[in-house]
Amino acid sequence: MLQKIAFNVIQVLVVMGFSPLIQGVLTRLKERVQSKRGPSIFQPYRDIWKLFHKDEVVSDKSSWVFRVTPYVAFVAPIFVTLLIPVLTDYPLFFAFMGDMLGGGFILALGGFFITLAAVDSGNPYGPMGASRTRMVGFLAEPVFMIVFFTVSFVAGSTIPYIVQKAWVTPVTDFLAPAHLLVILAFVMLILAEAGRIPVDNPSGHFELAMIDESKFLEYSGRGAALMKWGGAMKFFVLLCIFLNVLVAPWGLAHEKTLYAVLFAIPLILLKMLGFVIILVIIESSLSKLRLFRITDFLVSAFVTSVAAMISQIVR
Repeated sequence: MLQKIAFNVIQVLVVMGFSPLIQGVLTRLKERVQSKRGPSIFQPYRDIWKLFHKDEVVSDKSSWVFRVTPYVAFVAPIFVTLLIPVLTDYPLFFAFMGDMLGGGFILALGGFFITLAAVDSGNPYGPMGASRTRMVGFLAEPVFMIVFFTVSFVAGSTIPYIVQKAWVTPVTDFLAPAHLLVILAFVMLILAEAGRIPVDNPSGHFELAMIDESKFLEYSGRGAALMKWGGAMKFFVLLCIFLNVLVAPWGLAHEKTLYAVLFAIPLILLKMLGFVIILVIIESSLSKLRLFRITDFLVSAFVTSVAAMISQIVR
């Protein structure tokens, strides 16, 4: 039991420690593809460190929701980390505390508080971005549910560790139409949930066009640091679910030893680097959609996930 708890702690530390690095690598590669120099891959660490050492300014008109939200956004991905395979392919101490739907609800709780805080701030751009985010979330959540229902047909469970073993065994199941369609739908879901192109442009700072970034405008100091760090961890957790559960458990530790768990860290990061390169190609090949076209993009993801479920049922 103590060993599994220790491995859980290591998984949490990996998510907390390397999530800004993934964001930095993604930003740097995207800038290089566009023939720009771009910031250092360690720039997110510097930004978080700088924000932690700045004064925090909070409006007197804001309620407790505005003050609590950064901590909720920071803690929610950590809770999900306890439920999913990050470094091991065998269940750890908290693995059966919740399933994939439960993890989705925890992430949604963080998004709910962030939306409330954006409205609570009194900034006119915050509610505008919050309403757009809720529109994206309203269309993305059904995709989450259909994807999880599809994988549960194969595994007979929604526990990530069980899904991981059943979904890619045997190897021929990886090339099954249902599996490929689920992967495609989840990639589209990651683009929407992480505020990436074509749904949103994370490097854009024009208030009237912001979606995800507009919710953080009123935060400063420690609150801004926690929000930025929590957003990076959420993206890292989504990549872990996608790569370690739905795609392939390659690189995960099979043995219950500290050496095997630590050796899995560079292998998982290498796997994430491969997906980040694919993500850079996608973002560099597409342009940001207009607001009314985002619904078409998410409806396409929903139809793809439904087609995956039907393909699995009639298989």
